[in-house]
Amino acid sequence: MKFETFLKSISKIKNLNLPGEASQFKMSPPFRSELVEENRKKMKTAKKAGVMALFYPHVANETYLVLILRKTYKGVHSAQVGFPGGKFEKSDPDLEFTALRETEEEVGVPIPKIEVLKAMTPLYIPPSNFTVASFVGITMQTPKFIKQIEEVEDVIEVKLSDFLDDANTTDVSVMTSMNVHANVPAFLLNGHVVWGATAMMLSELKDLLKKVL
Repeated sequence: MKFETFLKSISKIKNLNLPGEASQFKMSPPFRSELVEENRKKMKTAKKAGVMALFYPHVANETYLVLILRKTYKGVHSAQVGFPGGKFEKSDPDLEFTALRETEEEVGVPIPKIEVLKAMTPLYIPPSNFTVASFVGITMQTPKFIKQIEEVEDVIEVKLSDFLDDANTTDVSVMTSMNVHANVPAFLLNGHVVWGATAMMLSELKDLLKKVL
């Protein structure tokens, strides 16, 4: 989809109700509900994070979405695909600013260049005890991505049409944070398997976009 066409339609999402948890759960791992129940007390004091679903014009003015591949490290989200974003800091006025700040830090898109259109449904992530707020944003120019070497292994530029294509969803076997293999629903994007919390957030985003595109 050409970016000009995308812009004419995307503004409509501001007035739409969110698909919410029902949409997120389409891509939920089968063990998630059990983990949430086990961590229900922790949820009340969970750490906060903000992430950005950022759309932009790219090759031939086609619309793209940026994701990142995280570095390999000792943590539950090691080497996973996710949105640019990170932990809420005390100096952040709100979680929207957290998402903007982290997007600038991780992929180099300046905060003033991003217009935030809508906040999505927050999602609790049991393995890391974070509640993540995601936001839909646009930037009007093709970004010159600068990855944060310490945090980001690669910048993944996903064509909107590929993201919206139902053929790019499947079930895969993955190693979970509990060190067991499980079959989970996933997106296949640019050769990467995207599952877990990011897939759940992408599912809500996809359903929201399909209401206006």
